[in-house]
Amino acid sequence: MADDRTPRVLVVWCPDWPVVAVTGDDPVAVTEGGRILACSAGARAAGVRQGQRLKLAQRLCPELELRDRDPEAETRRFEPVVAAVEAFTPRVEVIRPGLCAIPVKGPGRYFGGEEALAGKVGRAVADALGQPLVPDAVPGAVAVEARPATGSRAESAPQAQTVQAPAAPQAQAPAVPQTQAPAAPQAQVGVADGLFAAVLAARAGVLVPAGRTAEFLAPYPVGALGDEALAELLGRLGLPTVGAFAALPAESVADRFGPSGTVAHRLARGLQPRPLVPRDEEPDLSVEQRFDPPEPLAEPLVFVARTLAEQLHERLAGAGLTCRRVAVEVACADGRTASRLWRHEGRLSATALAERVRWQLQAWQGAGTFTGDGEGGEDTGFTLLRLAPDGLSPDQGRQLALWGQAVADDRVERAVARVQAVLGHAGLRRIEPAGGRGPGEQAVKVPWGEPYEAAVPADAPWPGRLPEVWPAVVLREPAPVRVLDGAGQPVTVDGRAGVSARPALVVVRGREERVDGWTGPWPAVEYWWDQSLARRRARFQVVVGGGRALLLTVEGGAWYLEAGYD
Repeated sequence: MADDRTPRVLVVWCPDWPVVAVTGDDPVAVTEGGRILACSAGARAAGVRQGQRLKLAQRLCPELELRDRDPEAETRRFEPVVAAVEAFTPRVEVIRPGLCAIPVKGPGRYFGGEEALAGKVGRAVADALGQPLVPDAVPGAVAVEARPATGSRAESAPQAQTVQAPAAPQAQAPAVPQTQAPAAPQAQVGVADGLFAAVLAARAGVLVPAGRTAEFLAPYPVGALGDEALAELLGRLGLPTVGAFAALPAESVADRFGPSGTVAHRLARGLQPRPLVPRDEEPDLSVEQRFDPPEPLAEPLVFVARTLAEQLHERLAGAGLTCRRVAVEVACADGRTASRLWRHEGRLSATALAERVRWQLQAWQGAGTFTGDGEGGEDTGFTLLRLAPDGLSPDQGRQLALWGQAVADDRVERAVARVQAVLGHAGLRRIEPAGGRGPGEQAVKVPWGEPYEAAVPADAPWPGRLPEVWPAVVLREPAPVRVLDGAGQPVTVDGRAGVSARPALVVVRGREERVDGWTGPWPAVEYWWDQSLARRRARFQVVVGGGRALLLTVEGGAWYLEAGYD
């Protein structure tokens, strides 16, 4: 049973939003960090999945069109959706472009109940997207004890009817609605206790009755809680589902799994991530800049936003607090105002927060929010920019290195700020170590100022990793090559890492290179337990004419040039 104080939340989810924000013919996929971030329905039909490596995705779907992620376009195109939801309540929280949430309590009473509110929001979002309303996108009440619904979507019905909740086998995730790519983007609405469950409800397209969120969450795999390390440990302990984990005593979970386990356990039980701590009155930590005379252009506001973001961080740090969201508020000389909530969770640097202000201003301008009512139809200008923290909580702090090694010099920070002001937040990146066997997998580029947590530890054992003689040049995408023996026949490697013959020639872009020496193979069998991610390959180091050394990879009978040594 959910806590009475767990708020009811309505979530609007637009599937594959990074794909919607870019242009491209189906099948198309958006990439980030060398992996698939999102893909179209046509790409999914060919076997492409989120998180796959680009090489595997292109092998599954040779005609796949790849696009880099465009956060600014995502924010700009999502603004009409947020504006449509904002017509029901000003408290719209943008979790990320493509996903937003509102509290249900007030709007639900005003618009005639949760189901009526969900229906009205669904229709408003469909109109904003220019897409006829899909029945599946508007949830009705969900019967959490019912058997799984058949078909590719959670079967929905008009508001007065009852739909079934998608359930899942013990070790599998609940079925997520998937259809062929529509002509225009679509959205789904879900309602449940708390934000975490409401997001899953939106993905399933259902409305979970109040107090029954724990039953709705029970069939989901523990991986849905968002903690991979905890999910792996719970799986080894024989607790594969959220329901099995939620059944454990809270005290035992706290003793065994610590603070992170306690947070996940509360989510599994349909509660808030942490107990509510009532405060008599939250301190006013908002920061603002007024413009007199009014500023007609948005660009100066972006530079001011960086200073305001730094002031906001200083105020939060001085009060020993952090915030879950930050409200970006703008006022115009004609009295019009606009505000938007961005999720913060204490992880956004001042630079990253300023970047989100820029995205929001561009989104408002693109939607015509500030198109002027002044003389001659001109814009009246901006008079105020305010950043207001929302959802304050005690700051748990972070551990820095001794003697300040982990803190960049102030001059470096100022230089970085100047460069990012010109190139954008993602225009300047730092290199962070990452886990992997290949040289291209052992480092990732992270925007300066953004925190980074490696998905897999770089210092973990990596059987099959090359000796620590790092290549000087690593190709962004491995280039196809041919490796021939002395008789001109292709060199092959069998399943036991046996080489058919001594490599004699390497053909790179049509040019033959004589092999003077070679070593290997270093075989690697990865993710053998997951067919969608499984890879079997072997690496060779060869020395060709002129003393140049190359790193070659063979996978599926095909050879690739992965890197070169000086």
